[in-house]
Amino acid sequence: MKKTIKKVYKISATVDQVWQALVDQKVIDEWGGGPSKMDSNVGTDFELWNGDINGENIEVVSKSKLVQEWFGGDWPKPSIVTFTLKKDNSDTILELEQIDVPDEEFEDIKSGWDDYYMGPMKQMLEKKH
Repeated sequence: MKKTIKKVYKISATVDQVWQALVDQKVIDEWGGGPSKMDSNVGTDFELWNGDINGENIEVVSKSKLVQEWFGGDWPKPSIVTFTLKKDNSDTILELEQIDVPDEEFEDIKSGWDDYYMGPMKQMLEKKH
């Protein structure tokens, strides 16, 4: 059975800054997701961590919502990752949902969001803010 990960992050940065950290490959490379290939267009095939994570942008609502098909390793079917951004005074609330997470990798992926993706991104953004 496939599992779902849901997480919420409060980031002391503007929605614009958080959005750029998700879709601008130069910014992604700053917080550790690189070398990457990414932009904010629907249909873009992206790569993170030199291709260890790859997939496609399937829905983009600028500065609000990014939905991606994710593949890691030799997954037969993609996992769907949704990032939703909301302004909270001068901060940003980022809601993350990942569905169809492979059972055998669930715990590693769940902790990986904090350790390798959102944690480093949040830290980089908050230093700049």
